Amino acid sequence: MLKTGYYGEFGGVYAPETLMPALEELEAGFLKFKSDLALRSELNETLQKYAGRPTPIYLAENLSRNWGARIILKREDLLHGGAHKTNNAIGQGLLAKSLGKTRLIAETGAGQHGVATAMIGALLGMQTEIYMGEVDIERQHANVLRMKLLGATVHAVKTGGRTLKDAINAAMRDWIATVKETHYLIGTAAGPHPFPEIVKYFQSVIGSESREQMLEDYNTLPDYVIACVGGGSNAIGMFSGFIDDQSVRLIGVEPAGKGVNTNEHGAVLAKGTNGCLHGMMSKVLQDEDGQIHETYSIAAGLDYPSVGPEHAFLQSSARADYTSISDDEAIDAYHEVSRSEGIIPALESSHALAYAKKLAGQQGGKTILVNVSGRGDKDLEQVMNYVK
Repeated sequence: MLKTGYYGEFGGVYAPETLMPALEELEAGFLKFKSDLALRSELNETLQKYAGRPTPIYLAENLSRNWGARIILKREDLLHGGAHKTNNAIGQGLLAKSLGKTRLIAETGAGQHGVATAMIGALLGMQTEIYMGEVDIERQHANVLRMKLLGATVHAVKTGGRTLKDAINAAMRDWIATVKETHYLIGTAAGPHPFPEIVKYFQSVIGSESREQMLEDYNTLPDYVIACVGGGSNAIGMFSGFIDDQSVRLIGVEPAGKGVNTNEHGAVLAKGTNGCLHGMMSKVLQDEDGQIHETYSIAAGLDYPSVGPEHAFLQSSARADYTSISDDEAIDAYHEVSRSEGIIPALESSHALAYAKKLAGQQGGKTILVNVSGRGDKDLEQVMNYVK
């Protein structure tokens, strides 16, 4: 039987009966994976020799001087594939292989998780199919080409808002129909238990490395740790290294889009209410009848109407703070970081960087660690069109 998988009142398993055997198999396989020294050794070796871990932390001296605080960047943009998504894809790919699965499916918004899944599918020789909303295919076309080059089949999802939520719906339907041979390699720390726990486990390398690197390089922990939040995988991975350090304030940054007081944003923790979506209880952007709102963000990876259940718990327990950044602010940070440091951050990461600038202006002299969850070359065409 599955464990409950709750974080306070959030989480759980709200899935069709047809999926319960698959979820039970997945949980049992995951528990075995964590205790199997050979599997963990294979994971660590693949992360190091294939993906390029550990990624460094980097003192952004120009930003620090300009913003008035010590700004340190965790460089997940340097990971093979260009984003933190590679950590989880490698882990779940090896987990799927240990369960005897022959086919991987995944959802993707910004395309980075799709690319990471396609990479590990090629590495392990597994059939790989990616579901991606039609809107996201248009705005992240370069990543679509990368997925196809790596041998994956990309399915355009044309229902609903044609973004990440709809891609998850399509992937779920596929998994229900093909569960015997298929592993659904979910990309964010959301969904029914055990997915939030699995994704956090494979992304926790970000936080554990960062904590060790801060102590080694600076002999201190940061005052603030900041990460962008859509579903929340990069943030929960980063936060996991510092949750027990009460002196470190954790800040998640959601997409305000065109404004949280408009209908075009994805600020779930600011504006959402308790509800069930994609097999979990969490915060959801919905109306009084439980109908899911369409969300919006210039960053496709943040365009999701719910959030991982542990983030909802961290907010309700006041262990982490959550704020939001608009499209315009993220675009400004995208340009400023590129021109000041020679680092092009993903639009998703630019939300975290934009808030770091605000915070630095309020908390001069503090040490702020920002997770640069991915690189921004995928966003260049979209940014140029937006500026025009």
